[in-house]
Amino acid sequence: MAAVLCENCSVQYYTQVNHQPLEISCMLLLIMLGKVFLDFFMLQVKQKNVKVSFMGYFCVSLALLDFTVLMSISLIFYFKDFALWGVQFTKYHICLFTQIMSLTCGILHYPVYLVAGLDYYLTIGQTSQFPKRGQRLLYVFAVVVIWISGGFCILKVPFVYKEPEAQNRFSPHWCPLYASMQSYSVSWAMVLLTGTALAVCWKEVTTMLLSARVVSFASQPALMFSYVSNNDGTCFKWQLLPRLLICFLGTWAPFVVFQIILLFLGARIPAYMEMNVPWLYFINSFLIAIAYWCRCHDVEFTEEMWSRDPFVSWKFCFMPFNNEKTEPADKPGTVIVIC
Repeated sequence: MAAVLCENCSVQYYTQVNHQPLEISCMLLLIMLGKVFLDFFMLQVKQKNVKVSFMGYFCVSLALLDFTVLMSISLIFYFKDFALWGVQFTKYHICLFTQIMSLTCGILHYPVYLVAGLDYYLTIGQTSQFPKRGQRLLYVFAVVVIWISGGFCILKVPFVYKEPEAQNRFSPHWCPLYASMQSYSVSWAMVLLTGTALAVCWKEVTTMLLSARVVSFASQPALMFSYVSNNDGTCFKWQLLPRLLICFLGTWAPFVVFQIILLFLGARIPAYMEMNVPWLYFINSFLIAIAYWCRCHDVEFTEEMWSRDPFVSWKFCFMPFNNEKTEPADKPGTVIVIC
């Protein structure tokens, strides 16, 4: 069986990337190996004492799927040409599996981010440490449905399995892959929203950053920002916005800069590489910030409510802070406390 030829991939969902000189039997294997390592590394270093969420379950499923694809193409790479369950596997299947995964991941950005955003918007006020069993099963069900729906959607795209034509058109050392328009539009939306928010409250953000101090708070190193709250009737949402920006950019600023560079260079990353666990946790923090900002009038900001992000500390101290009793910390803060 030859590599997949997609007749209409540039319409509606995908934009074809210029053919990259990828050696199927080696380069794709190395790329998938690096992606799997990065996925499991991020799952290992994340904070453990956080509430489970849909995005957390989806990240685990993506890491497992990447590992499965890596094992599959590794077996094909090792045995070269073999039959299994009546199916003849060759080196073309390495490209085939990578293309199918690329096409599937390319159409899952919108549904995944929509479900994750709704999850945070509806559950942001819950104070229990862990969801009930029914909520966990609902997350698992949603993840399975999204992957199956994406697979069925890809199967409806017209494929051509004509091995002679495929071998004449594509060299064994070339594999056409595709980039997702959904991911491209999400990147633009995130950069524009973050830039707009930063432009709106840049004075408050600058003032808070210039007054930053490292202190000892509750036996932990923390960052204290001397910030005087306005008593002129300013909406609480606009007072919360600079705090959210500092927490978000304090962790993910390199990712934001990287996205800006990619967008202005017009670089298009294949969809199977672009959807990865670090990128999903980056989007996850962005969605959590939006949920905090949208529901700030409806929920009570408690200690339990902040334990939702595996990487960003969203803890705030809105009470007056006694600076005279603080002692300098030995190392940079790991918990952000904004006063």
